[in-house]
Amino acid sequence: MKTQVYIKQFMVIIFFCHFASCEEFVELESPDLKIVSEVVFNNDVTAISAMKGIYNELVRATFSGGWQNSVTALASLSADECTGLSITNLTYTEFEENEIMPSNTRNLEVWSSAYNIIYMTNSILEGLENSKDLTEEIRIQLEGEAKFVRAFSYFYLVNLYGPVPLLLSTEYQINARAASNSKEEVYGQILKDLQEAIGVLADDYKEGERTYINRFAAMALMSRVNLYQQNWTAAENWSSQVISETGRFEILEDLNEVFLANSREAIWQLSPVGNGDTSTQTNEGAIFIIHPTSPSASLLKLNDDLVGSFESQDKRLAHWIDLHEGINAYYPYKYKDRNSTNNLTEYSMVLRLAEQYLIRAEARAMLDNLPGAIADLNSIRSRADIPAILETDPTLTKEILLELILNERRIELFTEWGHRWLDLKRTENTSEVLAPKKSLWQDTDVLYPVPEQERLKNANLGQNPGY
Repeated sequence: MKTQVYIKQFMVIIFFCHFASCEEFVELESPDLKIVSEVVFNNDVTAISAMKGIYNELVRATFSGGWQNSVTALASLSADECTGLSITNLTYTEFEENEIMPSNTRNLEVWSSAYNIIYMTNSILEGLENSKDLTEEIRIQLEGEAKFVRAFSYFYLVNLYGPVPLLLSTEYQINARAASNSKEEVYGQILKDLQEAIGVLADDYKEGERTYINRFAAMALMSRVNLYQQNWTAAENWSSQVISETGRFEILEDLNEVFLANSREAIWQLSPVGNGDTSTQTNEGAIFIIHPTSPSASLLKLNDDLVGSFESQDKRLAHWIDLHEGINAYYPYKYKDRNSTNNLTEYSMVLRLAEQYLIRAEARAMLDNLPGAIADLNSIRSRADIPAILETDPTLTKEILLELILNERRIELFTEWGHRWLDLKRTENTSEVLAPKKSLWQDTDVLYPVPEQERLKNANLGQNPGY
């Protein structure tokens, strides 16, 4: 009975941190909270429950939850994927026009929710380090999971904002005055956390649920990070290790099965159950599927330019995109459940195998292994029932192949976790692609502004150029 009470107390801490700023939370000088923390980490059951609280929080958190202000939604506006359905939704329009004001509340929620998750992972890591009562197996597994989540959160912060404060403890007095670290320093910590996570995480999914982080999830993110860092050999090696797990992962031929709960294409997913209510649809399904009878209640539609970039026979066009005939607007249909209760069929996809093939294709192309890159690219095209790229094509240069891979990423990964926005940035194609489409585009728009509310609290925080 006492164990249940302590779990609830720890979950109250996490719940409170979700709705209040973390600095307000840590300013509370309560010895009771320290006692609760000590008790939470004095046995395996409560420590596991604390980590599960972070998984649940990832579903509720703004940046990661897939809802209105998530990376998935906002970055789709910043790129050339989505358009807002309402011209009066000015905070959305700022993202769509790449004219984000530092006072934009949606931007603030992305920043602050990511740091709330980081604060929680730091709290978990400190609790694990200070505990003398956990079994070693549980301690190192939870440490690996927490370090992965911290690396994952910093990956999005550094790619959206550039230099950001690297906070690795719960020390408020230090964190409140922290200046931004360089991108190189942040990436260094991401790689360190992932390397350590890979060294301790188990191969199997706990409880058979792909909502838990395992070693292959850490490898998948490691391959992406190395791709972004242009470490081509490392990116190829890490993605190959994930792809080789044919008994665990596969490219599903049925496109309608890809985003189902525990899909064999999934490397890591988030369960909508983490929201804590009876609704069982994913947030992505809820925000992207235009309401059938009240479209004014919806926020986003696909850009016609994106829809027009699909080849006519591409199965993804038929299965992952739908048309609301009432307002003549296309919308993402990767998730089929817009609203349900007690009917859990889909999980939010975070990492999946198709991305690993595309990572390896790009890395191989950069390493001048064009046949290998073509084979990986064709693995994705074959599933979509579109013509294979021919190795014998004498006009197929390395540069053309890289363009084909980037385009395939656009088609395959649209409206998933900001892939298109981040791809344009990392390949330095943002201005070339977006300037003709967005009249107010400036080169400095590649970074979101540091929220002015955060700069008012911390005088050491600088601002990104152009804001």
